[in-house]
Amino acid sequence: MVGPQPDALGPLLRGFRHVAGMTLEELAEASGVSDRAIGDMERGHSRGPQARTVQALAAALGLPQEDADTLLAAARAGRRRTHRTTPGLCDLPPAIPDFAGRDEEIRWLDTAGGPGAGPHAVIVTGAPGLGKTTLVVQAAHRQANRYGDGCLFLNLRGLDPEPLHPHDALARLLKALGVRERDLPADPEERQVLHRHLVRDKNVLVILDNAADEAQLRPLLPGEGTCTFWITSRRALTGIEYARRLVPPPLPADAATALLETITADRTGPGTDESEPASLRRVADLCGGLPLALRIAGNRLVSRPAWTATSLADRLAAEDLRLDRLTAGDLRIKSAFTLSYEQLTNEARQLFRRLSLVRGPDFSPALAAALTSFQPGDVERITDELIELGLLNAGSDDRASFHDLVRLYAHQRLNDEESPEEREAALAALDTWLLDTACTAGQWFEPGGSQWVADRSLVDLRDAASAERWLRTESAHWFAALRAAAAAGAHRRVVDVAESMHWFSDRWSQWGHWHTVFALSRAAAHALGDPGLEATHTNYLAWAVNNCLGRPADGMALALEAAELARQAQDPVQEAWSLTYAAYAATDSGQFGSAVDQARRAVALFAGAGDKEGHPQALLGLALNLRAAGRLQEAADTFDVAVARVSAAETAPAPHIADVTAMNALAGKAQVLLDLERWEAANEACDRALERDARVGVPLNRGVPAMRKAQALWALDRRTEALDMIEDAVRCFTEARSERWLDEATGVRKRFLDRGPTTP
Repeated sequence: MVGPQPDALGPLLRGFRHVAGMTLEELAEASGVSDRAIGDMERGHSRGPQARTVQALAAALGLPQEDADTLLAAARAGRRRTHRTTPGLCDLPPAIPDFAGRDEEIRWLDTAGGPGAGPHAVIVTGAPGLGKTTLVVQAAHRQANRYGDGCLFLNLRGLDPEPLHPHDALARLLKALGVRERDLPADPEERQVLHRHLVRDKNVLVILDNAADEAQLRPLLPGEGTCTFWITSRRALTGIEYARRLVPPPLPADAATALLETITADRTGPGTDESEPASLRRVADLCGGLPLALRIAGNRLVSRPAWTATSLADRLAAEDLRLDRLTAGDLRIKSAFTLSYEQLTNEARQLFRRLSLVRGPDFSPALAAALTSFQPGDVERITDELIELGLLNAGSDDRASFHDLVRLYAHQRLNDEESPEEREAALAALDTWLLDTACTAGQWFEPGGSQWVADRSLVDLRDAASAERWLRTESAHWFAALRAAAAAGAHRRVVDVAESMHWFSDRWSQWGHWHTVFALSRAAAHALGDPGLEATHTNYLAWAVNNCLGRPADGMALALEAAELARQAQDPVQEAWSLTYAAYAATDSGQFGSAVDQARRAVALFAGAGDKEGHPQALLGLALNLRAAGRLQEAADTFDVAVARVSAAETAPAPHIADVTAMNALAGKAQVLLDLERWEAANEACDRALERDARVGVPLNRGVPAMRKAQALWALDRRTEALDMIEDAVRCFTEARSERWLDEATGVRKRFLDRGPTTP
């Protein structure tokens, strides 16, 4: 078959279709190309479809290779005649020669959009100052040769008081696509239809920068075809469907430093010295990795030859002046934040400002509600508004956080727009709520349990598990509130909060701040002039210094100091606790003889006072020291006494304390039985300990009997099971972040593996 000239795609395609005996609808169904698109080709409205489209049509028509090549040649000829974008209208902004640090995002854009089947829409969103526009423009310049019909750029002015109207935006795009002014449809819908028709089959990239919202954007997006659209916006534009999304993060330290080095590469003069690389890294850190802030900082260095990077870093280190100093000509980091702030509703502005009072790294809706008069449900809605505009970062479980520079901006707004009395009242309300909630949560782990009342709380603390989650998740916040209370001289408040943490601290000994909590409460008790109270909190500090910091000598000194205070106060229970903590510290110091004596005295004092919680703890300390002194059978018997006391109804402490104590006692007994080479009995003791794990739920408490069981199983030649158990122990100690126990478990595992192949 001899086809017409290459430029006559329409008649050529129609002829092939008639020869094949197919209707438009049949060809559309067979090829996957819409019947409307095929009709436009045959009528000459679409003269240069993409090669992939033509190949799909040729395959559906069953054309031999020669005819398929003829059809492709006609499409290529049509593309050559297709009117390209009009120069001077919607041109790309210039590329930035010193662009750096976004390689991963550039690669993502390479694969997310480009010529091929189906329209491509990519939305790039995020906080002000992240360099979204710079990123897409740079990527467009690198990919420009992929778009035969050109690249268009249109600023939608989404943050202006009056963003660009979609009708006017369409006019600019249509003129850039070659439509004359007099041919622009006046009707908005007709204008949209013409726009979609023109871009549908063009190999064109359209960048819609700084979109205001979905309503502005929707009329500008294609319905079908092979065109590519990239959209940037501070808003998340979650209502736009069928779009791929990119949220560029702040630049990591290496990339941020590299950008600064690129900007300042040609700088010379007295301001450059050997400390430049390290100081540039410090500047990058103070800029929080925000590309706009980094560019401002780099430009300031370039324009101040006498400055060193160190001197700039020192200037930026002052938090109250940092934003004002991140200014270079008309580039101001504060201006970028202000554009977003001015888009907010009044209630969102208040929440944004108040959140700058939060001392922790992130915050929950309940915490934000405590700062304001808003209910948690309202806070979630308002927080979504802040996240939508890029002023907050979304986290997990409805939490959110600030970028450091945005937090400084929010705090400036707070100081500018709210009185000192309003600020102090908001912070006081937050701290009161945090400490009240911390006390309530901590009480779940005390012998008497919690008195949580649902309608008085912003959070759900209905059981010990939810209380523990809250205490861990909000630890940075209630800990900061506690330190503030101590600094303000609220001694009774500090003591009450620390007291509520006594038993909970055992469950989270690896936190890292218990020594500070109990040092504050000890000082507060001393200020209150109560020797018995001071003895109590000195005991808590002795435990934290020995168990959490690993300083047994200091722990011993504190415990003995607490014992003297307890004797002054005639408090035998606190004296018994002091001797118990002294015994544990003596064990860790290798002073086993004195430790046994101290532990026996503690046991006697607890027994005389009828203290159900302390008595079994002292028995554990005694048993551990008997084992360390080589008195193995006495140690095993003492562990049995401890288990019996926490198991008998008349002597048992609160159930959750009994379970933890029994686990520890049975794990200790298993160690003694291993020393005695009673492998089966050791394995049985570990099983009894692990039966309580589901109720205790503390990795460290599970890890010890798991490790002892692994050792017993290995000795019983059940080596596969032993390896499984030692892996369980390693996992537990890793989760608990206990270096001491992890070292022992990994040593056991190494010995197992060094001893050769396992047997079933």
